[in-house]
Amino acid sequence: MQHWKRTTDHANRLFAQGDWVDAREHYLQALALAQVLLERWHDVDEAVAALVIAHHNLADLHLRLNQPHESADYLCAAHQRLLQASHEPRLPQPLREAALRHSARTYTELLNFIAEYGQYPRTARLLNRQAGVASELIAAPEVAPHSLNYGIH
Repeated sequence: MQHWKRTTDHANRLFAQGDWVDAREHYLQALALAQVLLERWHDVDEAVAALVIAHHNLADLHLRLNQPHESADYLCAAHQRLLQASHEPRLPQPLREAALRHSARTYTELLNFIAEYGQYPRTARLLNRQAGVASELIAAPEVAPHSLNYGIH
């Protein structure tokens, strides 16, 4: 997890300096690390948060580059991966539960994005396919807002 954090911190510094190309490369490295950590890290909430943060950092970067379509893809990918993980029987129950908890946040972020930037093909497909599941996640009382901050801001 420390390597993921260092990679993300370095990418955040590059982002702040306006070095978009190198920031993107480091964010992509952080995403690859987070994907590996998802099933291997002992703290399931940290592992899931790392995956979400990695996706959301890339989404923020593409918004800065005026590429909302790519941002939508990263936001959808994060949400979709968490929904998939929450239903994968081969994954440990605590990881599935963490994915479900965090998917409430990715769903909210996706809705906020759509409200500001409009629908994109992938957002429409994902939300139409997952409408029932997503509604349950938002309404579920056991899914409390989490104190983790996603994205670089």
